[in-house]
Amino acid sequence: MSSRISFNLLHTDGAARRGEIVTRHGTIQTPVFMPVGTLASVKSLTTDQLRQIGPEIILNNTYHLMLRPGVDLIEKLGGVHKFMGWDRAILTDSGGFQLFSLASIRKIREEGVEFRSHIDGSKFFLSPEVSVGIQTRMGVDIAMAFDECPAYGLSHAEVEKSMHLTHRWAKRSLEARTGASALFGIVQGGIHLDLRKQSVEAIAAMDFDGIAIGGVSVGEPKHEMFEVVDFTAPLLPADRPRYLMGVGTPEDLVNGVAAGVDMFDCVMPTRNARNGTLFTSQGKISIKTARFAADDRPLDPNCSCVTCRTVSRAYLRHLYVNGEIAASVYNTIHNVSFYLDLMRSIRQSIASNSFGKFRNEFLSNVAGGEKDS
Repeated sequence: MSSRISFNLLHTDGAARRGEIVTRHGTIQTPVFMPVGTLASVKSLTTDQLRQIGPEIILNNTYHLMLRPGVDLIEKLGGVHKFMGWDRAILTDSGGFQLFSLASIRKIREEGVEFRSHIDGSKFFLSPEVSVGIQTRMGVDIAMAFDECPAYGLSHAEVEKSMHLTHRWAKRSLEARTGASALFGIVQGGIHLDLRKQSVEAIAAMDFDGIAIGGVSVGEPKHEMFEVVDFTAPLLPADRPRYLMGVGTPEDLVNGVAAGVDMFDCVMPTRNARNGTLFTSQGKISIKTARFAADDRPLDPNCSCVTCRTVSRAYLRHLYVNGEIAASVYNTIHNVSFYLDLMRSIRQSIASNSFGKFRNEFLSNVAGGEKDS
């Protein structure tokens, strides 16, 4: 493994792992949740608000930033950390998943992917070399190899063909690596466990700094997703970080840790916040419902975020139903804080060999959402 990052496995409790990743922009305690800041911004939050909430690493997106404002400008202005005023670690998606979502306006060939911008229809080209080059020029701490994400429902043969393309692109991504950014490889294979095993063997044999499980949460039923995760995670090398891409609910994070995963990202806490759905220690609630109109309790009495310390459920509902921008701010502060607090509790439970008990109690408390009281 290169010196771009280092990973220290501190403790295990069953398959659950407690560790730390040392980067140029600080040390990341794992298991970790990475808030998604697609356009170098976690939606609804200023960089200072995000810093106060406390994530040690966030995720930016190569596809979106290459389209606007463009890598030339970000590089000219000193890299993405300086651009957004963020002094902690940043991981970037390679753009592969975004191109998966543009299936109707892309062409995949061995060299890379031709696509049209979702903004103005202009033509672009992404390849392993271009993707890794963009991420390197932005100065991120962890870059992702360029991969192809197969759709759910494809045949075994189609997924196998896609997987081999991802492996060839992984090799080219490594060959294109320059500079100080670490590089993670991505395991593919759809829901086919034999292909997942093949992909782990191929990617683990390459000199990646960490390995991700990709191609999940793309439309498959939840039980199939976790069949893949539970099978794949233990096969990954123990001495490198393990990253489950694009997952998910608080329950998904707890179950992912139980499978041996170290890193997670998902838009769910921020997107749900903007839609009025809030995560609490007693389950999800929809703040827009009438029963909160005169509820003077804090959103979650077990949460110490600014939202829960300063305003009531009634006020949050008032802001939301009136379309106030502050609703998104308060809600996002809480949801992101909830996810980070959850990961902190998970890390503490692993360190004290009580993760199994914590998992059972957490899943029992959040099942079915908050109960009326």
